[in-house]
Amino acid sequence: MSPSPSVEDLRLVLAVRRARSVGGAARELGTTQPSASQRLARVERRCGVTLFERDTTGARPTPAGLELARQAEHVLGHLDGMYAATVAATTTRTLVVGTFASLAAAVLPALDELLPDVPIDQRIDHGDQLIAWVAEGTMDAAFVAIAEQITLPRGVLVHALGEDQLVLFRPLGVPPLSRGRLPLAGRSVAFSTYDLGAPVLQARLESLGATARRGVTLPTTLAMARRRGQPAVVPRSAVASDLREGEAVERLPFAARLRLSMVTAREHDPRLVGVLPALRRDLGLRAQRST
Repeated sequence: MSPSPSVEDLRLVLAVRRARSVGGAARELGTTQPSASQRLARVERRCGVTLFERDTTGARPTPAGLELARQAEHVLGHLDGMYAATVAATTTRTLVVGTFASLAAAVLPALDELLPDVPIDQRIDHGDQLIAWVAEGTMDAAFVAIAEQITLPRGVLVHALGEDQLVLFRPLGVPPLSRGRLPLAGRSVAFSTYDLGAPVLQARLESLGATARRGVTLPTTLAMARRRGQPAVVPRSAVASDLREGEAVERLPFAARLRLSMVTAREHDPRLVGVLPALRRDLGLRAQRST
């Protein structure tokens, strides 16, 4: 079986047809006439037919030459479009991105703004389930707060998004913390955190004298605090851009850091990593400190 023609062979056939001479085709392709003549002769030997009638007036395609030129035009047109199609697939492919309910209203709209030309299929679920979907290849990225608190499946990468901290949120009219060993004595305090530290947080609040009530999501916790006129302990990012007139946040008597991460497969879309600094700023997070 004759070897398949190379891209250079096909470009030469098209150039000879356009220029109507081997010399003109050689100039178009940036080569010499003898080199072009030798290549064209090799192509004709492989095909077993004459492709161009050549004389001192130029080169005229035979019916076989016209057919090969038509095929070459089709093949080269397809090849020329391959890179463009590859780029288009990258820029238009839908990304599947998920996070947990308490962070969805902050992360997903921010990504929608930072990647305006990228269709994003948004998902909400628990962090461990989101990470499992990434590991099995059905999700591109999961934004979670538990990546450092669980055993991760093989084949995933953790990209640090930023560091958040728990703060005391005080609705309008709620006084600051008391002084002393029990600064929350006699107070009912709603709380919510998006990592696995809720039981520890509840115990710490109760050790400071509070009656701790857990909210199912961050918006729910803030609503509980506002409706009852009582303080709440939430991540700073939950209220950073949502404080109403007369509301305030203050430090807790203990340090409580939260670490947000993006989990992807090892082979991942670089656009997601590229927007992490802007997303960190949008959420009001600090760059993650090393332990």
